[in-house]
Amino acid sequence: MSLKIKSAKDCTFDQISLGEIMLRLDPGEGRVRTARQFKVWEGGGEYNTSRGLRKCFGLRTAVATAFVDNEVGHLLEDFVMQGGVCTDFIKWREDDGMGRTVRNGLNFTERGFGIRGAVGVPDRGNTAASQLKPGDFDWEHIFGKLGVRWFHTGGIFAALSETTAALTIEAVKAAAKYGTIVSYDLNYRPSLWKSIGGLKKAQEVNREIASYVDVMIGNEEDFTASLGFEVKGVDHNISTIPVDAFKAMIETAVKDFPNFKVAATTLRRVITATKNDWSAICWHDGKFFESRKYAELEILDRVGGGDGFASGLSFGFLEHNDPQKAVEYGAAHGALASTTPGDTSMATRKEVEKQIAGGGARVVR
Repeated sequence: MSLKIKSAKDCTFDQISLGEIMLRLDPGEGRVRTARQFKVWEGGGEYNTSRGLRKCFGLRTAVATAFVDNEVGHLLEDFVMQGGVCTDFIKWREDDGMGRTVRNGLNFTERGFGIRGAVGVPDRGNTAASQLKPGDFDWEHIFGKLGVRWFHTGGIFAALSETTAALTIEAVKAAAKYGTIVSYDLNYRPSLWKSIGGLKKAQEVNREIASYVDVMIGNEEDFTASLGFEVKGVDHNISTIPVDAFKAMIETAVKDFPNFKVAATTLRRVITATKNDWSAICWHDGKFFESRKYAELEILDRVGGGDGFASGLSFGFLEHNDPQKAVEYGAAHGALASTTPGDTSMATRKEVEKQIAGGGARVVR
């Protein structure tokens, strides 16, 4: 009961992600609409997994993306370098001087507090990453010659444009061809698909991608919207994801996509913006595995918690090839990522493993 993962000694990289990285402008405890200053972070749903695997778990990771060759683009590059993620596969686009034809993405995000939920205002039209297209990356070289154990991308990048959807399909096909494990976070965002075909296009693209995916990540709403599965008796307007509904949906999904070897999601009950019940579940080889529960987890910044889960889940399989350990690493890492500001994880492997073992929050001296 394990995944068929390439040996680390036969691969240059443990993991590579494909996605957009934006500058996150964070007003801290305040609000975007009244801010006088912002803290700047980098973040992107796909990239966050590579950074977490590198900084928290010490694996060799890289990101395939694109920036404009200007000061903002090189600021983003510097953030990636600080995270230890390989920059060899960053494509640089010429600056037109005004951002009329190509630019770097911005994401204004406030954290929320109590009854006030988090708010994100992305500004990512005409970005360099959204203009990526098939043929921009030499996947034969990356997967065939360099060697990659795990490839991760997701529904946010696929939804940026018709060309990124096509590029995502090209990438997962190439990864599958060379036996690289493919993970995909559905991350359905209706606003992103609106201008390129809406829900119908989202399902068309995601179902094609899904046929090459080994590890599918997403909550019940992601699966129903992106892949067209429906489970009766589920209220999509509540934050709680019913475990039984997720299990029933996965059992249906794997019949349509027998290539799925793992399906996983976080389980969150949103009490307030700063207090959630948190756990996770994954399906593998016909069985379900649930993590320990983090009751009333106090959240400083919820953005990136799901990406922390995805990177922890990946690490659990890459390091131990064990579904129970994988879901525990994912849940603990995602929970810890929610306790620090910014999109990316600031946790250490020791802290993650302490939580898995049931450790508390007493001061460490």
